[in-house]
Amino acid sequence: MTATTTSAPTTSRNAATLVGFVAVLLWSCLAFLTALSGKMPPFQLAAVTFALGGGMGAVSWLFRRGAARALVQPWQVWLLGISGLFGYHALYFFALRSAPPAEAGLINYLWPLLIVLLSSFLPNEHLRWHHVAGALLGLAGTIVLFSGGKGFVIKPEYVPGFVAAFIAAFVWSTYSVMSRRFAAVPTDAVVGFCLVTAFLAAICHLAFEQTVWPQTFTEWLAVIALGFGPIGIAFYTWDFGVKRGDIRVLGALSYCAPVLSTGLLILTGFATATPQILFATLLIAGGGFLAAKDMLRRG
Repeated sequence: MTATTTSAPTTSRNAATLVGFVAVLLWSCLAFLTALSGKMPPFQLAAVTFALGGGMGAVSWLFRRGAARALVQPWQVWLLGISGLFGYHALYFFALRSAPPAEAGLINYLWPLLIVLLSSFLPNEHLRWHHVAGALLGLAGTIVLFSGGKGFVIKPEYVPGFVAAFIAAFVWSTYSVMSRRFAAVPTDAVVGFCLVTAFLAAICHLAFEQTVWPQTFTEWLAVIALGFGPIGIAFYTWDFGVKRGDIRVLGALSYCAPVLSTGLLILTGFATATPQILFATLLIAGGGFLAAKDMLRRG
């Protein structure tokens, strides 16, 4: 009787962690689909894709009576959701415009490590050595992946972009960890966060960018796939995972996204395989398995 009582929550927690990992898998397609989407400016692309992702969730309400009531939330929930989705992407876009993408991307990828560290402040979460070690191995692999075995050039004019990339990492990790504090908030609330993010991104686009629409059928398909996958389903599964799964393991496993993304770019001809990529893969995979040690043993 005791075994039955304790195994059910563990199984549910593991399953929720795997659901959250779906988001990581979808985010690994982000670079590939963005490369196929043409030359649409960042804020315009964000406006369109978040509208698709949020619209997809809103359409599902037609088949689930009462789901729309998830939008009725305290202002703190809305502030967290909008700052997490729109705030993160606005800072990240600024970082990519103000600093070299490799360096900015590397600084931004501090967020999985920050999730692991910040999770120690959550109730009933115990940070162990293998969680931190796994996240650090993932960070080391990401450094190898982004640097390509070469050094980074740091110039004074890049500093605003680097700062924005770091703040973006802190914003996303804080959003992910604080979502656990609002675990009672249904994932359907993310629909509202996505739609508001689309609206704010559209305002930024009209203020700062020129409109460029996809020119080919393939580019349109890529934009639609972005909206339904890395921008749509990914945010819903991530919300479910961080609220009900093992957030420490999810943080460490998030380092799989850049290496999987690079692998997809290699398979599709957008990048070339190198020994550095293989080494980075081994580091990140090893870190992921180390961080998930308890979960794998329970499974």
